[in-house]
Amino acid sequence: MNEESQNKMGTPTPEELREQVERTRDELGQTVEALAAKADIKAQAKGKAEAVKAQAAEKTAAVKAQAAEKTGTVRTQAAEKAATVKEQAAVKAASASGQIREKTGQAAELVKDRTPDAVLEKTAQAAAQVRESAARAGQYAADRTPDPLLEKAGRAATAARANRTPLIAGGALLIAILLIRRSRGRNR
Repeated sequence: MNEESQNKMGTPTPEELREQVERTRDELGQTVEALAAKADIKAQAKGKAEAVKAQAAEKTAAVKAQAAEKTGTVRTQAAEKAATVKEQAAVKAASASGQIREKTGQAAELVKDRTPDAVLEKTAQAAAQVRESAARAGQYAADRTPDPLLEKAGRAATAARANRTPLIAGGALLIAILLIRRSRGRNR
């Protein structure tokens, strides 16, 4: 029997066998690659980790956006409420201040009305006498104080006004030292 007759009976030719072997090799290679990919746990874990990381990043961005939006809303509401409360407090303070002035005026009028005229006159005279006496005493002290002493006192007052902070600090230090010495003296 010849080759052609064998081909017709169902036996493949060498060319067909080579093609069939080549196809089988390709299919086997693909199957091996698929199995290797399934068996590579490290690569699968890495892929899943990247997917989870991407999802987490998306969710984090969404939560941040929501938080920023809510924070802005809360800030706006807080500012509005603070302004309202401040306005209400100002109105109440003005009202209370007006009431206090009115009550004070009424009390002053009541005291004035109930105080005899003679007492009011004597009080006014006494206040005038005190003012006059203070003015005379000041003038007397100024007249009797020598000019160099007045000049020195004026310069000292000007220097004290210009250097209040160091003077206050020095005075506080002096008082602290005196108190410490006094407490040590008691402990002996």
